[in-house]
Amino acid sequence: MLKSIHHAAIICSDYARAKHFYVNILGLRPIAENYRAQRNSWKLDMQLPDGGQLELFSFPGAPARPSYPEAQGLRHLAFAVDSVDQCKARLEAQGIAVEAVRVDEYTGKRFTFFSDPDGLPLELYQL
Repeated sequence: MLKSIHHAAIICSDYARAKHFYVNILGLRPIAENYRAQRNSWKLDMQLPDGGQLELFSFPGAPARPSYPEAQGLRHLAFAVDSVDQCKARLEAQGIAVEAVRVDEYTGKRFTFFSDPDGLPLELYQL
């Protein structure tokens, strides 16, 4: 049976910009980076602190993802954090727009949203 999520994959419009965002701003650790000539595509595997992974792909001509209004399919990625306020301040200090912190009406947990360079919604969820 299922044990955990192993990875999520993201297709970006600008590989260098997205790589900088996920590695330098969010602090994910690169595991492997490969250029796939037959697809004219980069693939970067990145490690999350809990052992999970994000895969970053570049594909020329990939259509934009509709985020607003929300579309069917994967809605967002959520990252568990110890302090939403500290993470929010760190992101804002680097020029990243972050929404106001909210409280989940069912769990009482604090959370907020921000976006990657392509507008993919990302969530910070306080443990």
